[in-house]
Amino acid sequence: MVTQHQRDRLFPWLALVAAIVATALIWFMAARHRRLVSWAVGLDVLVIGCLLPFGAYAWGGARTQESIAWVMLLGGSASAMAAVAFGARLLAVAVMLLVATHLAGYLLVEADASVTGAHLNAVVFSAVVSWVLTWYLCRQGERVDSANRRALAAEAQRARFAERVAHHNALHDTVLATLTAIARGGVDANTSMMRERCAREAAYLRRLVEQADDREQASELRAALEESVRAAEALGLRVSARYHELPAVPGEIALAMARAVTESLNNVRCHAGTGHAFLTAAGDSGRLIVTVVDRGRGFAVEGAGGEGAGGSAGAETSGGSAVRTAPARRSGIGLDRSVYARMRGVGGRAFVDSAPGEGVRVELRWPA
Repeated sequence: MVTQHQRDRLFPWLALVAAIVATALIWFMAARHRRLVSWAVGLDVLVIGCLLPFGAYAWGGARTQESIAWVMLLGGSASAMAAVAFGARLLAVAVMLLVATHLAGYLLVEADASVTGAHLNAVVFSAVVSWVLTWYLCRQGERVDSANRRALAAEAQRARFAERVAHHNALHDTVLATLTAIARGGVDANTSMMRERCAREAAYLRRLVEQADDREQASELRAALEESVRAAEALGLRVSARYHELPAVPGEIALAMARAVTESLNNVRCHAGTGHAFLTAAGDSGRLIVTVVDRGRGFAVEGAGGEGAGGSAGAETSGGSAVRTAPARRSGIGLDRSVYARMRGVGGRAFVDSAPGEGVRVELRWPA
């Protein structure tokens, strides 16, 4: 219309640019906020829907229904977007303003009653259809979300049931087997081996009881750490494990942390000269901190300074107290590859504190 019939007039071009800018503004704000922004849609309704028709009549030479029709057509899109962005009351006000403006505009150009009626019907119909479609899509989205929540709840219930079955099987193979053997008199409950076995299984029961406190949080991390603990216990090491407010971490972080814990527990079993280790895992301001401590023979520190890229001896100062870090090659512990490098590979860090006769404390942190 503009290029064929109104190319010599400035205002139609300005009106066309204004309509394009208003539409671009609406969609830019929608992309930024993930929804239609009310003030941008309101600006489109007022400027494009209500002011442009009068401007086209006053300065654009639109004195016939044919020459003003393209400006009026923009009111339909304004009412459609208002139906999506506004609530019911504000939508009613916007539609009434558009209807009044376009009725006045067609009366000014003395348009046919059929043309006026059809256009006003289109403005109202655009708002109604857009509102109905928006309501329908939102309702369907809520149904999908509800179905997803039910599916997740069912999956969680199945996971809890599988976990209970696994615990029942483990209890049957460990605690119940031990108690049954003692009750039948087949073993001497006073032997050191039997006492050690009872201590390990008591620690396992204690962890099962405590697990109910934070089962919903970081279950993958806890399961990975628990697997490391049970693997060490299967080799004869008694582990006292405590978990507190574990943060949710990615699967690769949980796996790397568990493998570092496995290596630390293996070191206790092979080198510490004690059959008991202590594992603590806790969250601290979004950071995961896992420590493995033993009260064994320990070893002398051969270096100081921050842990380097090569996993050499290091120290970290906190509150004026130096954390002494054992070298990776000491006593064949293999901290370099199995602990230091593994933690660095996932953006974490490992520290080891030890001294002769004072045991060893391994601290794993993520993120570093």
